[in-house]
Amino acid sequence: MKPLQPVSAGARVGYGIAFFALFVVVWSVATFGGYVQKLFLADPLTMVGEGWNLLVNHGFIVDIGMTIWRVVGGFVLAVVFALPLGILMGAYKPIEAFLEPFVSFARYLPASAFIPLLILWAGIGETQKLLVIFIGSFFQLVLMIAVAVGGIRRDLVDAAYTLGASDSSVVRRVLLPNAAPEIAEIFRLVLGWAWTYVIVAELIGSSSGIGHMITDSQALLNTGQIIFGIIVIGLIGLISDFLFKAVNQRLFPWAQA
Repeated sequence: MKPLQPVSAGARVGYGIAFFALFVVVWSVATFGGYVQKLFLADPLTMVGEGWNLLVNHGFIVDIGMTIWRVVGGFVLAVVFALPLGILMGAYKPIEAFLEPFVSFARYLPASAFIPLLILWAGIGETQKLLVIFIGSFFQLVLMIAVAVGGIRRDLVDAAYTLGASDSSVVRRVLLPNAAPEIAEIFRLVLGWAWTYVIVAELIGSSSGIGHMITDSQALLNTGQIIFGIIVIGLIGLISDFLFKAVNQRLFPWAQA
């Protein structure tokens, strides 16, 4: 094992599975061995049983669907507004100078701090939850996209102007194709952050969703259901992450070179 030495795809999968297996072993030893009380941490078998009960008897699949809808809806809404604004900030420095101070300020504001205001403005329905995810994702996306677009090599831009390209052509045919792979990776990263925002939104004033189930389970001291909900979130995030990677590799093969 040497610094930055790559591993094969098979070895990478094996290492990943090995870590999860080690995690389950440590969890099992801690719970079945009596080192941790079940009141504070359910064992793996209890967690699986409680999860099956949620899916079969309590319609948990509907809660999962509602949470996915909220994440996707709020994130797509943020992308629709953040993408053009981030491109403009990255391409045109006066726009960047005008907007960056406020965007940099706003991205440090926790989305959860807006929940009381959003409940006051939009109630406790779906709009409030979508807005929490939108606020949590939008400012991060704008600044990261602007950095990706503005970081393109200057010699490529100069070469385009030398060949007679217009300003709009430079943006469309130089800046965007070069920044597109990095922007796609930004989408992948921020989508992961959106999952943290939706759970926070569902913990307050919600009657459905994974966060709502976790809150109810906490009131009943059912750690098996809580852990199952957390694992479901992780699995959905892992699947979406792999899908993003596969799509990005297919859309932007030049980025791999």
